[in-house]
Amino acid sequence: MAHFLLVHGSNHGAWCWRDVVPELEALGHTATALDLPSHGADKTPIADVTLDGYADKILAALDGPTILVGHSAGGYAITQAAERDPTNVAGLVFLTAYVPQPGKSLVDMLGEAPEQPMKGAFDMAPDKKSFRFKPEFLTRALYGDCPDGTYDYAMAHIGWQPLSTQTVPATLTGASDAVPRRYIFCTEDRAIPLAHQKQMAAGFSADETFDLATGHSPFFSAPGALADILDRIANAT
Repeated sequence: MAHFLLVHGSNHGAWCWRDVVPELEALGHTATALDLPSHGADKTPIADVTLDGYADKILAALDGPTILVGHSAGGYAITQAAERDPTNVAGLVFLTAYVPQPGKSLVDMLGEAPEQPMKGAFDMAPDKKSFRFKPEFLTRALYGDCPDGTYDYAMAHIGWQPLSTQTVPATLTGASDAVPRRYIFCTEDRAIPLAHQKQMAAGFSADETFDLATGHSPFFSAPGALADILDRIANAT
């Protein structure tokens, strides 16, 4: 059985994986969800947050071989961690996530998307150092296929996203090239449409990809189905 470290995307925290952890445990795995710096219970000031800091938080949580699962913007965080030290990284799973490319920040990759559903989706903080999703975007694009009560639960926890982590490229040295990688396509995603996911996963072979018929937040809309795919990945890794 495998151990998973679940890494959230923009504005979220460990709280978004609440339904996935027990599903993985029921399949015989262990799983931990963490708060990246300035998210959830982590009180790091937004001004001090960096992509390297994200990687440091992930690496500090590893105690033996672990499969890292990165959702959305979390693809940058797990890649940076694996590039810094792949020793305990047993696999990288990109869940409708950004796959870093040389010299490109997440903002750069967002700008290359075939569609731009996130245009106008954010409110920027007055100091321009962080942002958060507008409520109407959350209900339409992030949680549109999720159970009743998801929006209210998320709004009680969702925070500001440090922009600094998304305007710098990941440091790609090839250190993690030997780490197995998988991509999970969320085929009904209205935040990162399938065409953009396919574009970012162009380097993955057919047997390294999986389809999940959900929107952007399968940890809420289909935690069991997501856990089943992660179980298949673990058994093949």
